[in-house]
Formats: sequence, C-alpha cells, structure tokens
Amino acid sequence: MIPRYSRPAMTAIWSPENRFRIWFEIEAHATDALAELGVVPKEAAKAVWERGQGKVDPARIDELEREVKHDVIAFLTNLAEHVGEEARFVHQGMTSSDVLDTCLSVQLVEATDILLEDMDALLAALKRRAYEYKDVVCMGRSHGIHAEPVTFGLKLATFYAEFKRNRDRLAAARDEIATCAISGAVGTFANIDPRVEAHVAQKLGLTVEPISTQVIPRDRHAMYFATLGVIASSIEHLAIEVRHLQRTEVREAEEYFSPGQKGSSAMPHKRNPVLTENLTGLARIVRGMVIPAMENVALWHERDISHSSVERMIAPDATVTLDFALARLTGVIDKLVVYPDAIEKNLNQLGGLVFSQRVLLALTQAGASREDSYRLVQRNAMQVWERGANFLELLKADKDVTAKLSEAKLEELFDMGYHTKHVDTIFARVFGE
Repeated sequence: MIPRYSRPAMTAIWSPENRFRIWFEIEAHATDALAELGVVPKEAAKAVWERGQGKVDPARIDELEREVKHDVIAFLTNLAEHVGEEARFVHQGMTSSDVLDTCLSVQLVEATDILLEDMDALLAALKRRAYEYKDVVCMGRSHGIHAEPVTFGLKLATFYAEFKRNRDRLAAARDEIATCAISGAVGTFANIDPRVEAHVAQKLGLTVEPISTQVIPRDRHAMYFATLGVIASSIEHLAIEVRHLQRTEVREAEEYFSPGQKGSSAMPHKRNPVLTENLTGLARIVRGMVIPAMENVALWHERDISHSSVERMIAPDATVTLDFALARLTGVIDKLVVYPDAIEKNLNQLGGLVFSQRVLLALTQAGASREDSYRLVQRNAMQVWERGANFLELLKADKDVTAKLSEAKLEELFDMGYHTKHVDTIFARVFGE
C-alpha cells in the first residue's frame, strides 16, 4: 500500500491492529460458544474478554513470530500473556485457517462497504452531470471517427449504467465472500462443534461456509477480485473518454485545472489529463491482481498455503487502490469542465456528413435500392472528406438524388432533433425516472 494512492479509512482495515482485533473476536466468540456447549468453563470465556480485549500487542506478536515462525501461535502466546491460566481453553478444536480465513472475510466485507459508498458517490456525480448536459448535442464517434450525434448527457448516462451494474456486482461479491469457517483441521468438525461456527458467524455478520475443507474455497475470492478487476476496467473506460475529449484537437471537456496548478516542468502552457492518466495506470494494477486470485483456487487436497502470501498482498492493495481510484474519478466527474462551443464546432466540422444514414434510408424509402442509395450518398460524402464541401448542397446538386428526394425533403433530413428525440426515453430507462 503506497501512501500516495491510499485513503485512511481503507488502509486502517488492513492494519495489524485491526487484523489482531478481528482475530481476538473470532477466538473470544468461539470460546463463548464452547462455554455454552459445556466444553470449556464459562469463567474462562469471561476471562478472555475481560483480560484480553484490546490487549494484544502487534510489536510483541512480531517478536514472538520471529521465534516460533507462526503468526497465529505468536498471537495466541501474546493473548495468553494477558489472559493467564484460562488461555488454555482458547482455540479449542480450531486450526489457524479458521482464524485467518474468517478474518479475511471480515476485512473484505469491511473494505467492500467502503467501496460501495465510493460507488454511490460516483453514481451521484455521474447522474448530476448527465442531467446537466442531457440536451447538449455532441458528436458521437465510432473507431474515433465522427459517426452520428448523441448528447453529452447520454455519454455520462452510459457510464452511470455501467457503474450501476458494477455496484450490483460488488454487492453480490460482498455476499459471496462473507462466509465463516470454524471447522478445524481438514474441515470435518472432528474436534469442534458446528454450532461454534454458527455462533461466530452470527456475531461477525457472516454466513457459515457449507464445506470449508480447512480453508474457505478460493473460488469465492477469485470471483471477488475478478469483480474488482471489472470495476477497474470501467474506471479506465471512463478515464480514457475524458482523456480523448481533452485532446487539444477535440477539447470538448477537460479535467479541472486548479489555480496554481502546473502542467509541465518544461512547457508552461500545458494542461494535461494527469488524473485520468493516473486512473488508467491504477486500473492496470487492480486488474493485475485478478489472475493471482484465480490461480489460488487450485490448492492441494484439503489445503495448502500457496494462496496465503498472494492474498496478504492483493487483498489490501486491490481494495486500497480501487478505493482511491473511485474517489479520484468521482472528483474528476464532479469538477469536469465541459466546453459547449467546442462541442458545437466539432459537431459541424464535417459539413453535415452526420446525416448520411438518414439520407440513405430516405432514398430507399423513395424507391432506390439499398446498393444504389449507398452509392449515391457515398459519392457525395467522399467529396466532403476530400475537399471540405457542404454535404447538403452536394446532394441538392446531384440529379440522381433529387430525382428521388426534393430539396425540401433533403433539408428536412438535416434536422438535429431527429437524433435526440429518444433521449428522455433512454434517461428513463437508465435512471428510472
């Protein structure tokens, strides 16, 4: 976790203090359940809470781990230093993965709750700006080339719908990852009652893992990180749109350039899309963590720990990076500067070629074959490309065209409102309003 791309609330989830707090709660809740089942004395369970809560020391645990070479044993040893005699009843019938995997589930749930809040903030910004520019007609492009008109609001509504799908995916991933495993060695419950697992799960807001084979199945984690990867791809999708729109030759929109900001150490005139370029890079980092998560699915038999080192890195880094990226993207959209004059200039740049399909369809409706219609429209369109002529005037001068369509009809076909007549319908579909 690099501080430059981290926010405090998310990094706190992955701190040693929070991890050991969760470990303690898992052990203490499990001891409570064992006490209710008569496996350990109730006084022992009470002592764990009274003498152990808030007492575990990350520095002392690190010191012990350097000797014992086992993090959970080091934790239990430190806990025993505070609890005393009754600590012998802690971790009864449990294995390390019960603690580690259940803790990871809790941390991922906590992280996801922050990410869901991030998504809500981004969606709110996209919705506000989409309505602001709902009726501002702009150039739609395919292959980077002028195609037909859309509106700037429709551009943003498209991204709203994409991130709304991503939010739904993230909520589903949260549900899938929120499982608890307290099943003991190889997951058979031989030395611990399944009711202990149910109790711990209930206390931690998790569901029980149906079959844990000592570890929670890693296909759950693979799907979780894959979801983060998809969200990262959507972040890049929107970031690249802004970057293209900010190019000097286009300049329909740009990132907010704050007073005192500098764009280049060499060229004082520069205003670069640094935030969205940064987001493109961060998206690559998050996506890069998806494949290791998928490779973690294939563990040996009932368990191995080849997944452990991977998850200790990708779980904090992926969630911290995505949290930062979502917040940064929200800021970009919230303050995005839009230039309607440049939008209109670009819209009219090709002398009316954006209406070529409507002319094509009108010719077919007037009796020309599709092949002949395409040929007539294209031969006039190419003159616009090659010598900057006016498309409508060329069509009016083409006798083969006017034999099918009157000048008045041709002028009628060059109506911008034709392309925006269903904007309200699309907005109603996207926003449900």
